[in-house]
Amino acid sequence: METFLLIATVYLMTMVVAVPLSARLGLGSVLGYLVSGIVIGPVLGIAGSAGEMADLQHFAEFGVVMMLFLIGLELEPQALWQMRKRLLGLASMQILGTVALLALAAMALNQDWHVAITLGMILSLSSTAIVLQTLSEKSLMQTPGGRSAFAVLLTQDIAVIPMLALMPLLATRAPIADAEEHIGEAFMHALPGWAAALVTLGAVAAVILIGQYLIRPLFRWVYVARLNELDTAVALLIVVGIASLMEFVGLSPALGTFLAGVMLAGSEFRHELEGQIAPFKGLLLGLFFITVGAGMDFQLVLERPVTVLGVTVVVIAVKALVLHLIARLTGLRGRDRTLFTLSLAQAGEFGFVLISYAVSLAILPRALAQGFLLIIALSMLATPLLFILSDFISRRIAEERASDIADEIEEQQPIIIAGVGRFGQVLNRLVTMSGFKTTVLDHDLEVIQLMRRFGFKGYFGDPTRPEILTAAGLDKARVLVAALDDPEANLRLIRYAKEKRPDIVVIARARDRVNVFQLYAAGADHIVRETFDSSLRAGRYVLENLGLSPYEASELERIFYRMDRAHLRQLAEVWKPGVPIEENRDYMTLSRDLNRQLENVLMERFAHGPSAAPIATEQDEVPEHGLSARPGRPGGR
Repeated sequence: METFLLIATVYLMTMVVAVPLSARLGLGSVLGYLVSGIVIGPVLGIAGSAGEMADLQHFAEFGVVMMLFLIGLELEPQALWQMRKRLLGLASMQILGTVALLALAAMALNQDWHVAITLGMILSLSSTAIVLQTLSEKSLMQTPGGRSAFAVLLTQDIAVIPMLALMPLLATRAPIADAEEHIGEAFMHALPGWAAALVTLGAVAAVILIGQYLIRPLFRWVYVARLNELDTAVALLIVVGIASLMEFVGLSPALGTFLAGVMLAGSEFRHELEGQIAPFKGLLLGLFFITVGAGMDFQLVLERPVTVLGVTVVVIAVKALVLHLIARLTGLRGRDRTLFTLSLAQAGEFGFVLISYAVSLAILPRALAQGFLLIIALSMLATPLLFILSDFISRRIAEERASDIADEIEEQQPIIIAGVGRFGQVLNRLVTMSGFKTTVLDHDLEVIQLMRRFGFKGYFGDPTRPEILTAAGLDKARVLVAALDDPEANLRLIRYAKEKRPDIVVIARARDRVNVFQLYAAGADHIVRETFDSSLRAGRYVLENLGLSPYEASELERIFYRMDRAHLRQLAEVWKPGVPIEENRDYMTLSRDLNRQLENVLMERFAHGPSAAPIATEQDEVPEHGLSARPGRPGGR
């Protein structure tokens, strides 16, 4: 017990330190978990014994099972049917193409064809856990590249079943006796082929029936007790029970829970199940990644670095080549093609399972199996770096594409609007419908095309490029609206515009307070926080529904609006670039003082009844404009 608590403390401590650091550096949580495992495993040697590591990894694999269950909850059967072309065509080409090329490469290195095909099947699989986690973190799951990657991953999980069935046919020697063979495995091995197939189909049918007809009544029965811990217990029972059933018949537990999730996608308990399972999924997935890092045998890398790293690079390159060709054949373009190609180029966690099975069947020698276990782990470790490479290549492609097909700007207007997303669209409609003409620029071609369909004129091009701004009439324009989605691009645009035209009025869109201060320093004349006004209006509705009259709520909204803008100007004077707000003592002190001042004014406003005269404050004299980079013009929205 003491040993278990010590190991748990070590794992949790490294997780808490390394993962936030990795996320802050923009590397994603997965790389943080893997590095944590490497630190406590190969580096410090405090991850526990090999047996403890193996037990922990088997336990942590439930994170993958839970993740597939949650994904199934997001997919109704109809949506799954709509993906059938991707599932059958896209993924089948990837698996068969990768197996063929890797098998040929292995045979070229003097491996027996049985071993070559086995390695091809093992390495054709990608990491469901890492890829889906990273796609979710980067909000890429709903892109065409993300959906295609998900289809391939799902098919790969299903393909594990025929791979397990095919491997005994590749065995040339008697299987190695497994002293730890489970009851289910022994039972299935004792059945004739036709009976085993029937049992397997029966298990899949049972999962579908359980998901459709049994789980909902069970949840209603437990819900009556009104005990949160019972809801959690039922959610875990569903996942663990179905996973156990699948494992008993030799199928993938992840596949079984995925099917159950799909059956429950339309259930009224869907969100309740998601809420109960999600924390366990995140923790166990993190633990799984740590065990992968901790189990890496770097001694083998030190002994044969060229061989190990070379084979790892070849595996990634071959898989990327196959994926790139498939992406071209299926019409994926630009960023989606790059994402699809690089996100799936690693080997996967199911490779660990298949290698162990291949060793037990005497297909793979133990020494070769140990080497490929390390290669799989190294390729998984490279996955976050492949996503970073994908982002870099996508940006370069977008820049080159923008440079090649930027529109020729036919006319120059006194108002330039850079960025016509959800913020710029409303602004442009107001200005043009008021009788003024604008020159609209945006680097998103689809947005510009959609805008033209509604009768508004716009030009495709990157507003941060000097030649585009010059062509748009920067030298003659009176007003520049910087409304780009990317805060860094907005800053570059404003700095350049103010350098070329110090007299031009710049109205800037800000994401938050820190961005306000950055835009203020860059020279923006009027700065509008994109959610400030809508938040104030929502707050006014809250006050009205709590019993205040519309007049009282409106007055409190007005006072808050004017004072907050004035306070923002004062805070901008003590803000320090590059220093986190919470570490800036002057900023924190002034912020607390201003908040107390604002609270006192709001509470005193109606202390003497709703008919009381408005409180005269210094802030009421603030003019109606935004935070200014020029002296004497405080404020800010």
